[in-house]
Amino acid sequence: MTERPPLILGSTSRYRREMLQRLRLPFDVQSPQVDETPGASEAPSALALRLALAKANEVAARFPHAAVIGSDQVADLAGRPIGKPGDHARATEQLRAMRGQAVVFQTAVAVVCLAKQYEASALVPVTVRFRDLSDAEIEHYLRAEQPYDCAGSAKSEALGIALLRAIESDDPTALVGLPLIKTCELLRGAGVDPLIA
Repeated sequence: MTERPPLILGSTSRYRREMLQRLRLPFDVQSPQVDETPGASEAPSALALRLALAKANEVAARFPHAAVIGSDQVADLAGRPIGKPGDHARATEQLRAMRGQAVVFQTAVAVVCLAKQYEASALVPVTVRFRDLSDAEIEHYLRAEQPYDCAGSAKSEALGIALLRAIESDDPTALVGLPLIKTCELLRGAGVDPLIA
């Protein structure tokens, strides 16, 4: 049996860190130094995949013997990328645009281990159907949650669930930012199995 490589999460997201903790694997966290500017007319799904791979590869270059997880999420409203709002005004604008709409949260994950010459990635889309929200509901939600660091201002793991009519996905954890079913599959390919000590 080959030795399990150390595991690194290449992300500064506290949400992804909390998700990865569910697997009960020891891991380190490193901040990837990646320019997240979208390319001209780059589709949200392509952007999410490119950034997930770029984050994993950048950290793996510094830690070549580790299995490095990179992930990214881009909200897709009719082909238009919706990022993290950063402030209340932009969050209000985002939620007004998404009310009554179906938004696809394009969540990508990549695992890279240079020592094993392993690189794999996957896209796990989540379709979120928003209710036809009133301005008062949007304001109450934003004041309560302040989800300014969440793609599309939607924080479904808390009060944000009340914004929605439905969530459709093969992996419900993908909406929070790290699709754990696919992550486990990619990690097994790198020699890290959460069910084998």
